[in-house]
Amino acid sequence: MKKMNMSIGQTRTAVAAGLAVAFAGAFGIFAYLHGTKAPLAGYTACAGNGAPFYVHLDGGDFVMGDDGFYPEERPVRQARVGPFAMRATEVTNRQFTAFVEATGYVTVAEREPPQGGAPGSAVFIAPDPQKPLQPLSWWHWVEGASWRAPEGPGSSIDVRMDHPVVHIAYEDAAAYAAWAGDRLPTEEEWEYAARADGTVGNAPYRVENGNPVASANIWQGLFPVLNTTDDGHNGTAPAGCYDANAFGIHDMIGNVWEWTDTPGNAAFGTIKGGSFLCAPNYCMRFRPAARQAQETGLGTNHIGFRTVRLASGSQNHSETRSH
Repeated sequence: MKKMNMSIGQTRTAVAAGLAVAFAGAFGIFAYLHGTKAPLAGYTACAGNGAPFYVHLDGGDFVMGDDGFYPEERPVRQARVGPFAMRATEVTNRQFTAFVEATGYVTVAEREPPQGGAPGSAVFIAPDPQKPLQPLSWWHWVEGASWRAPEGPGSSIDVRMDHPVVHIAYEDAAAYAAWAGDRLPTEEEWEYAARADGTVGNAPYRVENGNPVASANIWQGLFPVLNTTDDGHNGTAPAGCYDANAFGIHDMIGNVWEWTDTPGNAAFGTIKGGSFLCAPNYCMRFRPAARQAQETGLGTNHIGFRTVRLASGSQNHSETRSH
């Protein structure tokens, strides 16, 4: 294990989440100290168990973006998507295993890097709270880390078969989608599905009987040194354990970031949804409008994906217009 020697692109990706500290730190500390962390949830059978299933979405016009948070989410604009069907959960380790066994596919994290050296991937490791905190010190390049061993050698997915698969680069996600007869969602499709007409499922907490209850798998406590795991998860949660949004789709925010088919600049793509590492005092990208640039050739232990397919008899169509 070693600290990541990041390229400029990798550094930008990691730093993007850090920009939220100045914006959201005061709010996050207030929320934490005043008890707005989630109590331990009572889970039922999780929707990610077993075969994938899809939710048909009619599509239509919706308002996309957010003027109140990060610059890359601006401007608020009108968007339109055609009908499509989206997986109700992220792709799981069990489902990805079936793909690998059928095709012999080797993920980017399992291949020798173009610059040489041993295969591996980026892993979050909480810094020592007794030592001075250095920016990005929680990201480490771990040789041998991959979807099969999310924390590196000695770890496994044996008891996480229904968790989202992670350490997925863009081409890994695209390869799986093609094998399944699917594709990756556009950013417009992803955000339309996450917003769910603005009803539920677009905030990490809901209120029941005056108390906040977790509705997404995010970081509880003060990132990156204190994770209270009040929701029972230290890392990913099994896919589909949290309530579905109004469209019937689970985990559109939190748990793992998800690839879209929308390109970024140069060798970057666009990921959406935030992850279990997003906290009120850091990142705050557990929102439908949030987006982040991610190097297409770099996976981490908090990036996964889900797929979509065209609704029967429909044509692929999405567009955005200034509001």
